[in-house]
Amino acid sequence: MTDSGFTVDVDQNQYLPEGGRDVSAVVTVTSGADVSVAAPGGGADSAEIIIIDCSGSMDYPQTKMTQARTATATAIDVVRDGVGFAVVAGTSTAWPVFPTDGTMAVANAASRAAAKQAVAGLRANGGTAIGQWLGLARQIFAGYPAQLRHAILLTDGKNQHETPAQLAAQLSQCEGVFSCDCRGVGTDWEVSELRTVSTALLGTVDIVPDPAGLAADFAAMMENAMGKQVADVSLRVWTPQTATLKFVKQVAPAVEDLTGRRAQVSAQAGDYPTGAWGPGESRDYHVGVEVTPAGVDQEMLAARISLVAGAEVLGQGLVRAIWTDDEALSTKINSRVAHYTGQAELAAAIQEGLEARKQGDEETATAKLGRAVALAHQSGNEDTAKLLAKVVDVVDVESGTVRLKKQVEDADEMALDTRSTKTVRVKK
Repeated sequence: MTDSGFTVDVDQNQYLPEGGRDVSAVVTVTSGADVSVAAPGGGADSAEIIIIDCSGSMDYPQTKMTQARTATATAIDVVRDGVGFAVVAGTSTAWPVFPTDGTMAVANAASRAAAKQAVAGLRANGGTAIGQWLGLARQIFAGYPAQLRHAILLTDGKNQHETPAQLAAQLSQCEGVFSCDCRGVGTDWEVSELRTVSTALLGTVDIVPDPAGLAADFAAMMENAMGKQVADVSLRVWTPQTATLKFVKQVAPAVEDLTGRRAQVSAQAGDYPTGAWGPGESRDYHVGVEVTPAGVDQEMLAARISLVAGAEVLGQGLVRAIWTDDEALSTKINSRVAHYTGQAELAAAIQEGLEARKQGDEETATAKLGRAVALAHQSGNEDTAKLLAKVVDVVDVESGTVRLKKQVEDADEMALDTRSTKTVRVKK
């Protein structure tokens, strides 16, 4: 345990066969009960923005807009005293609902009451341009000195009033400025669109099929945000000149490929963003390295993995490679590496299977979703297995033999898609 309150544990089979090149490790990062940001003071170090879709479709049915207002008020009540906060409304443009001048208010009883009053006046009318909404949030955050910046975004529709390129341009400017949890209410929004936002902004994405579920969900997201203590933590991976880093993925609590997000630190080291952390959190990362083979009984350091926040190193772990001619040692697959390789395959099989189903390719859809059923069963991922059972009829769980259901509720298909990346942890 380092005095930073973080631990870094590495799980791997260090032994490679003669000529072996591939080294795989699962890195578990855990924050202690006492982690805190370098500059304590809770309040002014945090800022929150709630972004609410006010497009015309939010009135069909009217419960969507009513429940969105209620949920926003519920989330405002969770914002701690001293935390900066704002509310943004989004249509084909975006505007500040509270404070109306595009600044942040400091949370206290009076400002929360004023914000809730402003939210009560929100009405549905207009289009959807999510990039515009995020752009305004970024401007508001930029004017407020907080280390932990988090937004909640709610929409019920597709991003029809701007191009994918316009959304991508806004996202690239928002990356690293704030994190964003995304929620789609109803079934007329695009999972892939919101996943693009949540992935870029290190947040979550989920469906709230019934508007009545919004308030509890908003409260939970805000509670979670209020618990964060350390901002902008990165996984720094150093590899020797004789090695090549192949991938870095978060694999628990959800699969998130970080490989393409490398920020180069030096010729042999790069940083991968993990976002903000609260006390008592634990996440797993899968790291793959290709090394130049050495002789039997030789050992090398394949990677050094550090957890960093700013200039401070919060914890460190080592990935090793040892060449052996003992087949019993070199063929043993580490159980956690095997488990998470399967969980990543499970997420991909679901997403590819649902896409094939949409395209009318029943053969591919059946094969992919059948593979997903078998993987979910093998890994004990019961939540995913339940979601799959709403989309396919399972003939044989072991072999993954399934039949596509003729009638599937949109909400069930979207829930399977949004939650496909959620993993179960394997015990050490």
